[in-house]
Formats: sequence, C-alpha cells, structure tokens
Amino acid sequence: MDMDGQGAGAGMEGGGARGRTVTRLTDPRALRAYAHPVRMALVGLLRTEGPLTATRAAELLGESSGTCSFHLRQLAKYGLVEEAGGGTGREKPWRATATSTHWDPTPATPEAAAAAGLLNTVIAERYFEQLMRWLEASPDQPAQWQEAALLGDRILWVTAEELSELGHRVLELVDTYFERQVKPELRPPAARQVTYLHLAFPGDLRPERR
Repeated sequence: MDMDGQGAGAGMEGGGARGRTVTRLTDPRALRAYAHPVRMALVGLLRTEGPLTATRAAELLGESSGTCSFHLRQLAKYGLVEEAGGGTGREKPWRATATSTHWDPTPATPEAAAAAGLLNTVIAERYFEQLMRWLEASPDQPAQWQEAALLGDRILWVTAEELSELGHRVLELVDTYFERQVKPELRPPAARQVTYLHLAFPGDLRPERR
C-alpha cells in the first residue's frame, strides 16, 4: 500500500521518483492511528502546503484548532509528522516526515491484517468523497479541465504478475511529474494540484475463480 496525498493507496510501493521519501507503517497501532479522516487530511495538507500550525491547519480543514492539535500529536507518536521548529502551543509549526506512506498489502499477523483492512476502508471512503466533490464542482470548472479529468474503467484479463508490472509502469509514468510536488518552482503557471487515483483488483470473486 502506498499513498502520497490526502487519500491513500494500496499495492506496489513507490519510491523511485526523485525527491520521494517514504514512511513505512508496520505497527498495527500506527495503522489504526492513521485510519482517521482528519489525520489523513492533516498529513496530506502538510505534504502539499508545507509546515503549518494547528491553527492554520484548522482553518484550511474547517476543524477546531484543538482537534488538529490533538491529531497532530497522535500522528507524531507514529512518525508521520514532526515539529518544524519555532512557536509554542497551537502556534507551533508541524511538517510531514515524508512525501509518501507505505504499508504491507499482505500483513503477517491477524492484528496487522485487521488494522490494514480498517485503513484501506477509510482510504476507499475518502477516495469516493474526493470524487464526488469533483463531480459536484466540475460544471463550474474550466472546460479544458472538465475534458482533461479522467473517469472510466477497463476490464483486463491478466495474471497477478502482469497486473503488478502494469501498476509499476503506470507509477513510473506518473512519477515523472512528482518532483513538482517538492519543488514548486518546477510547476508550469497553469498547473493545478490533481488527485490521480490508481485502482486495480479482481472483479470476479466467485470461489472457483480464486
């Protein structure tokens, strides 16, 4: 499982893009701690906006500063965020410790599997929320962005090895744009922050097809 932004992702691990750093979650307690919408939003915000205080993060997320302060401290316990230096209390700036988060798609213990399952469910719900916000807002967006946005699917007949290879090839292509995340000066004037979701899984789940 691998995620960069406010959503989350599962499957192959990223890391080949220049400037990408990864926090690996192995402790079930860390997986459960991360499986919270506000905490995911905070990590995503720190990755895209840079160091922020709890007060500023609260303004951007529409939460209270006390709520954000609490969740930032919880995230820090598991190495997902850290103090950026300067300030005190809720005016203390925080930063993300890495540009991506990764966890094992096949956990070794039942406890870890349950925690990863919870995290994956929360992530999937956030993906759906993000998609619905775009669909609601898209009629008022510029025509060029409505045309460029992607919504669709393909049915493929592939082996597990082929699906894994396809995923890596797609990520390699997407990662050619990654450096712009950590170096804003590389972004073209017309560039916008885009959420690019990658989802692929067996659709035929009948027992005889396993």
